[in-house]
Amino acid sequence: MKKASSYPNILVLLFLSILFQPTLSQAKCTCETEYKDQDRTEAFKYKLIAIASILISSALGISLPLLLQNISALQPNSGPHFLIKAFAAGVIMATGFIHILPDAFDSLSSPCLENLWGDFPFAGLIAMSSVIGALMMEAFATGYHKRAELRKARPVVSGDEESDGGGGGNSTGQVHRARALVLQRSDSSELIRNRVISQVLEMGIVVHSVVIGISMGATQSPKTIKPLTAALSFHQFFEGMGLGGCISQAKYKKGAITIMILFFSLTTPTGIGIGIGISNIYNEYNPTALIVEGVLNSGSAGILIYMALVDLLASDFMNPNLQINFRLQLGSNVALLIGACSMSILAKWGGA
Repeated sequence: MKKASSYPNILVLLFLSILFQPTLSQAKCTCETEYKDQDRTEAFKYKLIAIASILISSALGISLPLLLQNISALQPNSGPHFLIKAFAAGVIMATGFIHILPDAFDSLSSPCLENLWGDFPFAGLIAMSSVIGALMMEAFATGYHKRAELRKARPVVSGDEESDGGGGGNSTGQVHRARALVLQRSDSSELIRNRVISQVLEMGIVVHSVVIGISMGATQSPKTIKPLTAALSFHQFFEGMGLGGCISQAKYKKGAITIMILFFSLTTPTGIGIGIGISNIYNEYNPTALIVEGVLNSGSAGILIYMALVDLLASDFMNPNLQINFRLQLGSNVALLIGACSMSILAKWGGA
């Protein structure tokens, strides 16, 4: 009889465990900020140091390729140019795969969000969509400018030149003029493509820089800020080198170059400043904050991965000047691996 009387108790416990299962599962995520070792005064001091350090490293990284672009050894299609560009591509690709995309998955699969977000890999979907969007943007922009070039009036040969008795000299002149026109259009198309690449790449980098800057500015733990400052300084320096190389190939005017340098250099410090301003109300576990951060990081990761693989690596690694030189080809592959490994190590070191 004692055994029989225990059955209702077991059923009641089972019913209660099922009833309160959602509450128990949600208890794993408090959905509240849980900064450890909080010290607002000391944290603010390190944030100011971080702003200065990241600003200097960002400006130096993006300016270095532009300052060295007039050196003959670093001109396009030269050996050092291929090596530097491969290294920068490895850095940018690792940034997308190792730094940004995992953070996006963590944000959009957080237990603090509703089941709709956790039941589907939205981070991967958004990253894929940004890859397709970057491809379409680049293709349509380049196609538009190419069609505009083709619609321009071609040079008309005068009747005197056509009626000249020699004929042969004028025919040779026409051929030279036609070739010059083709080369001019080819250079113009390549220039437009490089400008589109630099603009899209900067957009992808800037989006992530704002997000990571706000997150760092809102943090109140000096132990978190210290390693993050060093990691982000190297992070911005290497990314700046890659972006600076693309800007140098785009051959902007000085005013446009200055704007792009300032825009890249000030983005992360500005994000830190915004984070400091909202640190009293910012909650990194808030569903809205998680969704916004996850969506922006996903889109940024897709853009950076696309740019690194398609616009930086594919175009150079398929270049005949690189393929006919085995030592240069081998060196470019090594530079790519060093760049990717360097940025991957920073993820372990600083958690950036």
